[in-house]
Amino acid sequence: MGLTEIVAQIDAEIARLQQAKSLLAATETSLALRAIPRGRPKKNAGETTSTKPAKKKRNLSPEGRARIAEAVKRRWALQKGKQKNKA
Repeated sequence: MGLTEIVAQIDAEIARLQQAKSLLAATETSLALRAIPRGRPKKNAGETTSTKPAKKKRNLSPEGRARIAEAVKRRWALQKGKQKNKA
């Protein structure tokens, strides 16, 4: 193989690489133009995205709270009674 043939093959390889580079650069720019942001969208400071009204907080009346406390105390007493029988 002569020197001129080697140089010609190198020139052909350079041309192929430059063509591949230009194709990749064109693909990269087209992808950058239509890039889709990933993840959850950022919330705007003053806007709310929901159209539903916020749920009202449910408050427990003092009587209801007392009933629940009594029920829990009875349950604890039953549990303690069962433990005493086992021991």
